[in-house]
Formats: sequence, C-alpha cells, structure tokens
Amino acid sequence: MASMMTRDLDKAAAYIGDDERWTAVRHHDRRADGQFFYSVLTTGVYCRPSCGARLPRRENVRFHATARDAERAGFRPCKRCRPNAPALADQRAAAVAKACRLIENGETPPDLDALAAAAGMSRFHFHRVFKSVTGVTPKAYAAAHRAQRVRDELPRAGTVTDAIYGAGFNSSARFYAASSDLLGMRPEEFRKGGDGAVIRFAVGECSLGSILVAATEKGICAISLGRDPTRLLRDLQDRFPRAQLIGGDRDFEKTVAKVVGFVEAPALGFDLPLDVRGTAFQQRVWKALRAIPAGKTATYTEIAKRLGAPQAVRAVAGACAANKIAVAIPCHRVVRTDGALAGYRWGIERKRALLAREAGG
Repeated sequence: MASMMTRDLDKAAAYIGDDERWTAVRHHDRRADGQFFYSVLTTGVYCRPSCGARLPRRENVRFHATARDAERAGFRPCKRCRPNAPALADQRAAAVAKACRLIENGETPPDLDALAAAAGMSRFHFHRVFKSVTGVTPKAYAAAHRAQRVRDELPRAGTVTDAIYGAGFNSSARFYAASSDLLGMRPEEFRKGGDGAVIRFAVGECSLGSILVAATEKGICAISLGRDPTRLLRDLQDRFPRAQLIGGDRDFEKTVAKVVGFVEAPALGFDLPLDVRGTAFQQRVWKALRAIPAGKTATYTEIAKRLGAPQAVRAVAGACAANKIAVAIPCHRVVRTDGALAGYRWGIERKRALLAREAGG
C-alpha cells in the first residue's frame, strides 16, 4: 500500500516551454506544482503555479526551475502558497503514510481520533484526506491489512484462532463472517495451503495462445494466458500448493469453451460467476473495470476519479496488476493518459491484440 503515496504515474509531462508554463499559471494547475515556480517583477514575490493570488500581467512574470533559483534571483516566497514549503499534496501524502504505518505496526488498529491527532488534522478532515489519497477509508485500510496479516499468519500459526488474534482481529466471529470473501475458502483450508479445497481447471488454446481456466465452487478464480500450458498450471499450483486440483470434466470443458468464445468475441458478453479475492479497494477497482464497455478504454486517472479517489492512481494501477482473471476483469482496457499501453500481466502484445479486436480492428 505504500505505493499509493508515491507520485501519480499519470502526472502531466514536464512544462518545458514558457507558453505551457503560463497556461498552467493562468489555470492554477496543481499538476504543475513542483515542476517550476514563477515570480512577479512588480511584487518581488515568487509562487507555485497553483497559487490562488491575483493573476499578474504576463510581461511581469519570470519562470524558475526551483524555489532556490527564484530566491537567488532576489524574490521572496509568497505567504499565501508558501512555495518554499512542501506542497499540500506532499504534506497530505506524508500524513497518510504516517497513519498507514501506525495501522500496520499497531497490535490493534488505532481509532480514527488517534490517527487524526497524529496527522494534526480534525477527525473529519483526516478521514476525507485519507480516502482521497488511498482510495479507501482508514477502517477499510485497517481491515485489508489485518486480512493480509491473517493470510500470512495462517500457514505458520498453531491454530486458526492464534492467527486471527495475532493479526489484530478482536473477534473470531467477525473474522469468520468475512473469511470466505477474504480467503476464498475456509480458514482451515487456507492454513494448509488449500488442503481440501477443490479447484477444477482446464487448459485450452485460443488465438492469444494457451489459456488456463480454474474455478472453485463459488466461480471462476483464474483465467491465465501464456505460451506454455505447463507454466500456467505450475502458477496455479503455486497459489494453492495443497488444493485438490481436478482436471476439467466434460461440463467444465463447456465453461472453458464459453471463456474462449468471450476472448475471441468480446461482444458476446461474460455472464459466468467469478470467485474474486482481494482487498476492499481492489474489489472496487475490479468492479469499475467490468463497467468499461468492450471497445472502450479508460485511464488510470479516470478510474481513480470514478471511485472518488482522484489521488489514488498508483493504487488503481496496483489493483490492475494484481488481477488474476484475464479478460473477464478487463484490466487490458486501462491505458495511460497519453493512450500508451501500460504493463499487462499477460504481455503487452496480448493487450494490444485484445484492444484491437474489441475495437473491431
């Protein structure tokens, strides 16, 4: 989750020309903050591009690469935007990162009041800032972190109860109520590496190469693409080393045929049940991806905005990378702001082919 607090991967390109810089100043563009500063000859003050002060006349404006450059030229920092202090977005990111560490390192999750006090914010303001940066509420972040701790503890704990309380759950009943969604199986089975869990699978061929489809009793839990069927199966075994993997029977082969049909003709739609496992934020991202129509694309920034978390672009990218159900959860439909194809678990060429096919090319 630390990557959520890093710089937007879709941040605008550097403002390399004075015309572009002036446009950013005119529009108080926060994306330009940190990329340059501007000074005003008539006031002797320098500012951030996003400063809300009255717009100066263009002929009185000079641009500087750094705050130090502006001060060396004899200008003093604006008292309104404080260009010599960390940007507001950086201050908020640092405060949220500190809160995340408190959540991750505590034996039990700190309450909202304690987190807000540590960040130097009011309870309401901190809650709003935390969600805008990470994409989830502090409570959801803490729950996702505890769930991950349970996943880490279960294989090595003496008992399931030890793992539950060791991960910070103060009620085993609360954990068991959510365990199926968190783990995809009973905790006892997960602790044993999937021992006793039944996962049906089959490997077929499609125009993109080999395709592996696997499903639990809840629904499809994996769709993988690759060149080597053996490697696809090995990856599935690595995820559930002691699960009971059963080669697909005739009924399951029909399921695989439906998946292949969808890969070849996305317009058919996908109506098979899924067994989707992930954090609360990942689940929200994957739901948003499934709302992107075939033949359309969306940027990481657009997805973050749709989720009400415009600063969580890195987190959206991380959720796309964590997706293990190819095509049905269409992370291939997410592109960079400039339209370039970002990384894809199953290869950029397959992503390009899928987009071309959906666009009718």
